[in-house]
Amino acid sequence: MTQRGQERRAEETEEQRNSRLAVMGQHSQQRRAEETEEQRNNRLVIMAQRGQERRAEGTNEQRNSRLSAMLQHARERRLNVIEG
Repeated sequence: MTQRGQERRAEETEEQRNSRLAVMGQHSQQRRAEETEEQRNNRLVIMAQRGQERRAEGTNEQRNSRLSAMLQHARERRLNVIEG
C-alpha cells in the first residue's frame, strides 16, 4: 500500500471507514456469488493452507491462547444449547 493511501486511511472518520469496508464486503460477496465450484474449492484450500502456515509459525503462547479461546467458545455453545 502506498504511503499516501495509508495517510488517507489514518485521517478517515469511522463512518468513512465503515462505508469503505461495507463496499469491500459487497464486492467480495459479488465475486463469491459468481465463482464456480472449482474456484470456490481452490479459494478454500488456499485459506486452509494460510491458516496452517500461520499456526505453524506461532509461538506456544499463541497456540495456548487460540486453544483457550476455542474451549471458551465450545463452553458457551454448550450453555446456549442447554438454555435454549
